[in-house]
Amino acid sequence: METTQDTGTTKDAYTIVVYGDSISRGIIFDDIKQKHALLLESFTNLVREHLKGVVYNAAKFGSTLVEGLQRLQNDVLRRKPDIVLIEFGGNDCDYRWDEIAQDPSREFHPNTECSTFHELLSGLVVKLQTMQIVPVLVTLPPLDPDKYLTWISHNSEQAKNNILQFIGSVSHIYAWHERYNAAVLRVAEETKTRLIDIRSAFLENEDYTTLICGDGIHPNKDGHKVIAEKILQYIQSNFAALLNTPASALK
Repeated sequence: METTQDTGTTKDAYTIVVYGDSISRGIIFDDIKQKHALLLESFTNLVREHLKGVVYNAAKFGSTLVEGLQRLQNDVLRRKPDIVLIEFGGNDCDYRWDEIAQDPSREFHPNTECSTFHELLSGLVVKLQTMQIVPVLVTLPPLDPDKYLTWISHNSEQAKNNILQFIGSVSHIYAWHERYNAAVLRVAEETKTRLIDIRSAFLENEDYTTLICGDGIHPNKDGHKVIAEKILQYIQSNFAALLNTPASALK
């Protein structure tokens, strides 16, 4: 994030764009209504209350990194941001589960191959850096593989069995998702990019699955609070000048 140590200058206000998928958008799964809904107390909104300047939410439900790059100019760069918070990967690693449930013997590929995801994320970071925009990568919150399998199989035992035939085991869902998180970590290291590790904040919880919605992948209200606290802790430790709130008020 751009502060004195980054540019030699400070500003009274900053323009921050949150750029990612439905997690950043604030989408949760409403267990009562059995549908996805927008959470007012999303981590973006919770963090926004404590920051100087303007925070734009350019995240889109269902967005892969490939799709995100297609809207980079209109949704992000035209805002002339100082900082871009980047959160992608959950949809990139996903498969067309309904098709797999129909015929698991066919060949299928994820929405974005992990190698491509790594390459595109690296390119995005470098592009922003060359434009004197500060990119901040955010890790993926962990999914709950059991809940997620039930969700993508639509509670059908036949569909569940077919999906398991394709992936091998429930644990492979978690491991595959984690590969994309590892790619985020690798890009941060290779490009010397700032990183906020929200995944670790979830896993430090006694039972992180209580922070995940019934669909197994979206953080619930408590999960968004964990994300917001982690981001604010990071800002407080590294960029306190961005805060409009005393440190004691963040606890």
